Amino acid sequence: MVTASGLLMVLVGSGFVVLLISVQGLRTSEQQTQHTGIVLANAHQVESLVSDLATGQRDFVITGQEKLLQPWRDAAVQLPAQTSTLERLVADNPDQVAQAHEANQRITSYLLDYSLPAIEAARQDPDSARSVAVTAEGTNRIAAIGSVLDTLIRSEQQLSTTQQQKTDMIANRAVVAAVMGLAGTVVLVLGFAVYLTRAIVRPVRVTAEMANRLAAGDLAVRVPETGVGEIRTLERTFNTMAGSLGAASADLAASRARIVRSSDETRRRIERDLHDGIQQRLVSLALDVRAIQAGSLNGQAEELDDVANGLTATLDEVRELARGIHPAILSQGGIGPAVRMLARRSKVPVEVRIDVGARLPAPIEAAAYYVVSEALTNTAKHADASVVHVVVRLTTDRLLLSVRDDGTGGADPAKGSGLVGLDDRVAALGGTLVVESPSGQGTTLSVSLPIAL
Repeated sequence: MVTASGLLMVLVGSGFVVLLISVQGLRTSEQQTQHTGIVLANAHQVESLVSDLATGQRDFVITGQEKLLQPWRDAAVQLPAQTSTLERLVADNPDQVAQAHEANQRITSYLLDYSLPAIEAARQDPDSARSVAVTAEGTNRIAAIGSVLDTLIRSEQQLSTTQQQKTDMIANRAVVAAVMGLAGTVVLVLGFAVYLTRAIVRPVRVTAEMANRLAAGDLAVRVPETGVGEIRTLERTFNTMAGSLGAASADLAASRARIVRSSDETRRRIERDLHDGIQQRLVSLALDVRAIQAGSLNGQAEELDDVANGLTATLDEVRELARGIHPAILSQGGIGPAVRMLARRSKVPVEVRIDVGARLPAPIEAAAYYVVSEALTNTAKHADASVVHVVVRLTTDRLLLSVRDDGTGGADPAKGSGLVGLDDRVAALGGTLVVESPSGQGTTLSVSLPIAL
C-alpha cells in the first residue's frame, strides 16, 4: 500500500509539475506577445512620425506655407520620447537595442543635419531647397531610417514567432504528459484496486465467512494462510483460534461422553446390585415365609400370608425400580428387544420396525432406548395419539432413530426438561436430535448417533 501510494503520489505530482511549467510557459508567452505588440506599435509610431517629418518638410518646401509645417513640428517634439521608449522596450535584447539606438541616431541626424537646414534654406532660397540633390538626400535618409526600423520590427516578430512555437511545444508536451499521467493514474488505481481486492478484501471476506461458519458450530473450518503482512497474521490467528475452539469442543464432548458412560455404568451397577442383592434376599425371605406358612396353624397362616404378599409386592417394586434405572433386557438383548418391550408396555399402540443386526456400543444403545422411552411417555401423556411409529435402522457409520405419532403436535422442546435431557445425552455422544411438531400434525423425533465412539 505504501509503495502504490508513493507511485500514485509521484505520478500525480509529476503531472501537476508539468502542468505548472506549461502554465508558466503560457503566461510567459502571453507576456511576450503583449510586449511584442507594444514594441511593434511603438516602432510603427516612430515610422509614422518619421513619415510626418518627411511629409511636413516636403509640403513646406514645395508651397512655402508655414501652416503645412505643423505635422513636422509635432513629430519633431514626439520623436525623442518615442525613440527613448523604443530603446527601453527592447533593452533585454542586445541586437534590438543596437537597432533602436541606430534608428534614434539616424532620426536625430536626419532632423538636425538635414531637415532643419533644408527648412531654413527653403525660407531663404526656395529653389535651392527644391533641388534634386537635396530631395535625394532626404529620400535616402528616410529610407535608411525605415530600413533600420523594419529590421527591428522583423526581429521582434521573429522573437514572437519563436516564443509562440516554444509555447506550442510546451502546450503539446503538457497535453501528452496529462494524457500519460491520466492513463497511468487510471492503470495504477485499477491495479491498486485489484491488489486490494486480492490481498485484503477477498481474504477478509473469506475469513468473515469462515467466522460465520465457526460461530454456527463448524469448528473444522480453516482459512488458507496465503495473505501478506497483517492479513496473514489475521489468517494465522483465526486458524489458531479455530483450532483451540475445536480442541476445547473435543475435550468437552469427550468429557460429556465420559459422564454419560459413567452414568450408564452406574445405572447398570445399581440394577445389578438390586437384582443380585436385595431382590435375591427378598425372594429368599418370601420363600421362607411360604414354607413357614405351610406348616403353621390357621391363624398364624393368615398373618404369614399377609407378610408373604407384602414381600412379593416389595419385590415387584424393586424389580420395577431396577428396570427404570437400567433395563436388564437392554444389557442382555440389545436395542431391538428393549424397544419392543417398551412398545408392549406403551398405553398407545406402537408399530416397530427395527433394522439392526448386531450389538452396538452400550452408550449408543442406552441413548436410543431412553429416547424411545421418553417419546412414548410423552405421547401417552400429551399427544392424544392413536398410533406411534418407531423406526430404528443402522447405516454404515450411524444409528438412525425415528419416533412419529399422529397426535395433536405442538410440542416445544424448550418447555420440556425430558427432551432437553435427551438432547444433552445425544449431543454428548456427537449425535443430533431434531423435533418436528407442527400443531395438529403430530410429533416426530429424529435422532442420528455416530457408531464409532
